[in-house]
Amino acid sequence: MSEGSALIQWCCLLFCVILSGCVSDSPLREPKPQVTESNKNMSSPGNNLTGPAPATSRPPTMPENCSDRSSWRGQRDCPSTSPCHMLGRECLDCNFNCTCIYGQEVNVTCQPKKEYICEGKKEFRLAMVCRYCYQTASWEHSCLGTDQCLAVTSPRETFTSNCTVKSDVLCLGNRVFPKKLPCNWTSGYKWSTALLLSITLGGFGADRFYLGHWQEGIGKLFSFGGLGVWTIIDVILIAIRYLGPADGSLYI
Repeated sequence: MSEGSALIQWCCLLFCVILSGCVSDSPLREPKPQVTESNKNMSSPGNNLTGPAPATSRPPTMPENCSDRSSWRGQRDCPSTSPCHMLGRECLDCNFNCTCIYGQEVNVTCQPKKEYICEGKKEFRLAMVCRYCYQTASWEHSCLGTDQCLAVTSPRETFTSNCTVKSDVLCLGNRVFPKKLPCNWTSGYKWSTALLLSITLGGFGADRFYLGHWQEGIGKLFSFGGLGVWTIIDVILIAIRYLGPADGSLYI
């Protein structure tokens, strides 16, 4: 009886071992975490913890108006007998750094434009201040005037002019640019002459005739300067430059 019970115990033990093995190999077991290739690279002792270096980024696109692409200049402005580094800046192609800091002094590599022939070294470096051409000071560019606006008004009228950077100035962008300016043209009238006529012959309308205000001059003449009141008023208006030429121009 003892041998039979021992045999039964061994059979139960064997059955439990087989059953436990079947359970461990069943598809219901939780899968083991997989190690990806990137994790292998990061966890391996020979690799950097930050992973592979990112691809080199492309340089920022330069603004379209960084370099002057206008062709308004002619051959006569770029003489072939001049040394290359003495050519006007509008005759050069320069490798501008459009990401420079405004106001910073930088050096750029320049060479004559293909259509121009000059003497000396064809490639050279020039110093410049980082700024666009429209940011240059008023004495560094010249602008076209107009007589189609009134200069003696309050507030003074403005107009849009085409301005050109001077040849010795190197800057970013187009060398010809629009700029809004106050009307500042003159026809040659002198303020001192108008004031003198107003003080001496203002009662006869001489100041008004001189400035081109014919209708007021006739009225002032026949009213004897508005019995002196009009004369005094015109003296004050001319003295403070409020009354100017009839064509709207400025005094000299």
